Amino acid sequence: MSTSAEHPAHDGSDLAALREEIDELKKVPEEEMVNPTPHGWEGREPTPAPTDSIGSERWEDRPSQD
Repeated sequence: MSTSAEHPAHDGSDLAALREEIDELKKVPEEEMVNPTPHGWEGREPTPAPTDSIGSERWEDRPSQD
């Protein structure tokens, strides 16, 4: 890119702020970037309850609804 009176040579002074932002983003894990956790939800996830496996119910033990 050439320089002119209306477009002086770039001194790179604004690149330091951009480099800081890039460095901060590099600290964030990729999983958090792809699937972020909403703020305030950390540690508040529900605890899963155990369930019966599929096919383990005994239907013949239940009274009929006829």
